[in-house]
Amino acid sequence: MKTIVFTRNAPAARTRSLKRADQLAALAREALTEEAELTPKPGLVDQRGPGAHKDLSLEVMLRSAAVLEPYFAAMSLASQGRDLNRSLRLELATIGRHAECAMYTATHGSNSHKGAIWILGLLVAASAHGEDQTAREIAASAGAIARLPYQAQLELLTHGDIARNRYGVAGARGEAANDFPHVVNHGLPTLRRQQAAGFQKSVCQLDALFSIMSHLDDTCLLYRGGIDALQAAKSGARAVLLAGGSSSSNGQAEMRNLDRELVARHVSPGGSADLLAATIFLDSVERHSCEVRKNQGEWEERDGAA
Repeated sequence: MKTIVFTRNAPAARTRSLKRADQLAALAREALTEEAELTPKPGLVDQRGPGAHKDLSLEVMLRSAAVLEPYFAAMSLASQGRDLNRSLRLELATIGRHAECAMYTATHGSNSHKGAIWILGLLVAASAHGEDQTAREIAASAGAIARLPYQAQLELLTHGDIARNRYGVAGARGEAANDFPHVVNHGLPTLRRQQAAGFQKSVCQLDALFSIMSHLDDTCLLYRGGIDALQAAKSGARAVLLAGGSSSSNGQAEMRNLDRELVARHVSPGGSADLLAATIFLDSVERHSCEVRKNQGEWEERDGAA
């Protein structure tokens, strides 16, 4: 991992850099935790049980999120003060591989967050470039990193790679390379619209999930269940939203129907869940930045009055 050398104001600069890395890593872990605990999610692990999964549980998901936090901090430290270039891309990939090993150790071999390591790792790295970026700006910077030339080590094809090649869809890599369109254009707008309407957090996040699901060609669904499973998930998610969303009784009935459908097919929208975590993360980062600016303004006003 990269060692940062501080020259001027070394102690203060190092303290600020470490604090920023810890903040971003904590927000990434919180995003994964909130996504895992959000209930009820169709086909996904939540507080009710494992959904369509046989090798995952809420306890495993939370343990995985916790073990990944220091790796997100390392990605932030690696990115601070760096140009978005191939060298950074290679370093982030190395940290990401270490994170995957830690995840598999913590979960006893289950893939709880491999896609999230890629997605949130890029967003954490992009967020580390400045504290006043909007969510869209962070997503664009993350996309710029994802598009950098990269010669990967010889690795086995992932399930997402297989589905992407078989069905010609973008997958997680394409989502990142295109600046996270399902997060920026669907997840975040729905989340913030519901927040502005005064709905509780779980409603806002569930409706954001269904908005993502209704548009995303989720490779997790495609790999396990093919086109039929993907179309069932998309149409089911749209039905929830058209029925009034997760806060309405009709929407909740559609949610139950969709959950039964996906569990019966033994599939879950894992790609959509990763992008919901990304949505939660970006919303939190932008809110944190706004709070920092607000506090700075209040201090400046007090100093001026004094």
